[in-house]
Amino acid sequence: MTFGFTPSASTSLMTVAGGASRHGRLLEPAEWTAAGIPLLRNPREVVAGLHSRHSPVPSTAVIAVLGPEERLVASASFVQRATSADGWEYRNALLARLRRVLPHDLRRRTPVRTAVLLYCRDGDERWTEEDGAWMWGLRDACTLHGLRCGAYITLTGGGWQVLGEGRGGRRPSTDSRPLRLGDTSTDPVPLTLRTGGGAAEALRRTAAR
Repeated sequence: MTFGFTPSASTSLMTVAGGASRHGRLLEPAEWTAAGIPLLRNPREVVAGLHSRHSPVPSTAVIAVLGPEERLVASASFVQRATSADGWEYRNALLARLRRVLPHDLRRRTPVRTAVLLYCRDGDERWTEEDGAWMWGLRDACTLHGLRCGAYITLTGGGWQVLGEGRGGRRPSTDSRPLRLGDTSTDPVPLTLRTGGGAAEALRRTAAR
């Protein structure tokens, strides 16, 4: 799998000779793919549901915890503005929100719930160092909260993209008006409507792009 690369203005201070992070607190696309991040069964539905719930604008991060069958357990959104992207800073921000909305699962031998991150930003779908810092932060926050690290999804003007999977779509995007939860009149299907046949049929009638 190949990835485009776009330097981010907010991350220019992180780069040193050889293209490595100043602190090493980011994940390259190859590292993320090699980590064996579990694939979402229905990324379109997850993205649409989080977009409807949180109405993200650029610089908004939405952290969501999914249980079995990708049912939403808890979610939180916040705006993260920084002069330079730092995975440590992002980890702390994500962990703080997780602690507010969900007890940790550290007593479990194996994680049973999965955290996914939707980050709304400017630019296109190509990977940036800012994305790498969010990936590092998500993985570390999941470890410290006893969760399985799940997908990292970007939302831009061109649509949404699950980095490392090559799956995405044009709606929703940063320009989309959020659907009302429970509204089935327009694709994509909200996250709350996992009822089996009806949702699956709606998805069959649509294309990812």
